[in-house]
Amino acid sequence: MAKPFRVLTLNNIAKIGLQRLPAGQYEVGGKIGDPDAILVRSQDMHAMEIAANVKAIARAGAGTNNIPVKQMSARGAPVFNAPGANANAVKELVITGMLLAARNLVPAIRFVDGLSGDDESLHKLVEDGKKHFAGVELPNRTLGVIGLGKVGSLVADAAIKLGMNVLGYDPHITVDAAWSLPAQVKKANSVEEVLKAADFVTLHVPLLDATRNLISAERLNLCKDGVILLNFARDGIVNIDAVLAGLAGRKVGSYVCDFPAQKLIGKAGVVALPHLGASTGEAEDNCAIMVVDQLREYLEHGNIQNAVNFPDVSMSRESPFRVGIANSNVPNMLGQISTAMADAGLNIHNMVNKSKGEMAYTLVDVDSAVSDAVVARISAIKGVLAVRNLPLERS
Repeated sequence: MAKPFRVLTLNNIAKIGLQRLPAGQYEVGGKIGDPDAILVRSQDMHAMEIAANVKAIARAGAGTNNIPVKQMSARGAPVFNAPGANANAVKELVITGMLLAARNLVPAIRFVDGLSGDDESLHKLVEDGKKHFAGVELPNRTLGVIGLGKVGSLVADAAIKLGMNVLGYDPHITVDAAWSLPAQVKKANSVEEVLKAADFVTLHVPLLDATRNLISAERLNLCKDGVILLNFARDGIVNIDAVLAGLAGRKVGSYVCDFPAQKLIGKAGVVALPHLGASTGEAEDNCAIMVVDQLREYLEHGNIQNAVNFPDVSMSRESPFRVGIANSNVPNMLGQISTAMADAGLNIHNMVNKSKGEMAYTLVDVDSAVSDAVVARISAIKGVLAVRNLPLERS
C-alpha cells in the first residue's frame, strides 16, 4: 500500500483547502512529525528547525518573508505562495482606506465617540465640530499605483470606476498583468514621476532589498502637499520616520497602512489597521485551495507553479516513471543527467527543463522504473540539490 504524504500545518488552514488532500494519500495536522511538506500562513519559520525530509513549503498567502526561502532553495525545495488569491480582499481594503482618509472618517468617528449630553446638545456639538472633518471627493483626483500586479491592477480598475485618474508604475510588469491592466491607466516611467503627480499613492510591491524604504524622506518631498499615502503591501517599503516628519510638516495628509508600529500608534493623520488585507473568509479559502493544489501537484507529479524560488515547470504524464531534479543553474547539467540515465539503460520518453535565476529544475519521464542506484548517481552530480523519484505507484 502507498505510503501517505505527511503534511504539517503551522497555522489554521481553511478546511476547504485541506479537504483537497485525500485521506489515505495524506496525513495532515499540526503535530505531524517528519513531514514531507509544510503548510503555513503567518507563522515565522526563520528560527524553526525544519525537518530534513521537508520537500516543499506552501504559504497560504502572497508574501513569503516569514519563510527561510534561501535555506529551502539550498535544499532544492520549492516555496509556494498564492499570488492573486487574496487580491480582491486587499483591493477592497485599499479603496476603504482611500475613503477613510479622503473623508477624515477615523477622526470624525473618534470625535463623535467622545461626545456626551442629550440629543439637543449633541446636535449643536456635531454641527459646530463637523467643519474640522471636511474632506475631498475622489473623482478627478489622481491615484498613483506603484506595482501593477494583480492587486495593483484591481485597485487601478476600481479607482477608474470611481472617476479617478490613474498613473501606474511597474518596471517588472508581467505580460499577464499588462493584459489585465485597464487601458485608461497612464504609464509612468519612474516612482518619482508618480509621486510628483498623485493626490493619492498606493503601494503594491514585494519587500526586497530594492524596495526597502522605497518611500523615503527624499521621495516624499517630491509629493504634492497633503498627499495621502496607502501601504497595504509590506511595512518595510515605507520609512516610518519620513512619514511622521511628512505628517508633521503637512506634506503628508494621511498615512493609511495595514502594519501598526509603536511609532504610529495614536499619531494624527495615521490610520493603522491590524493586518486585515487578506482577512476575509473568501480570501482564506482561495489561498488555501490554490496552495494545496500546487503542493499536491508537486508532491505527486513534480510539477511546479507559483514557487517563489523555482521556475514554473509542468509536464503531462506520458509514463508512470518520472524523476524530478532540482539543481544549480550551471552548464552541462542536462547532459550529465541524460548520461546517468542512459548508462542505467533508461530510455527518456519526455523531458522539460527550465531555470529561474540560480535555480534550475528538470522533469524526466522514462519508460521503465528508476532504481535507487540511479537516483544516487544523479544526486552525486555536482550542483544537483535534490532528486525525487515520482512513480505513479508510491511504496
